[in-house]
Amino acid sequence: MYTGMSAMHFEQYEIWVLRGKRWEMSSAYADFEVASAVAYGYSSRVRLIHAVYENGACVKQDILAEVGMPREKP
Repeated sequence: MYTGMSAMHFEQYEIWVLRGKRWEMSSAYADFEVASAVAYGYSSRVRLIHAVYENGACVKQDILAEVGMPREKP
């Protein structure tokens, strides 16, 4: 059955926070500049991810930055 609706497509920038041993999404933004500023404001380990959704399902994720990583000991 044809409903006349096209596939829903949207993109967003997500902030994922490492909690223990698991990554959890903390927030999402339509604007990269806002998401980047928020991500760099965290004091814990975070990832800034560009996510693409189609019909409500995530079809692609790209890690743009990972901040707050512990330094390697020499």
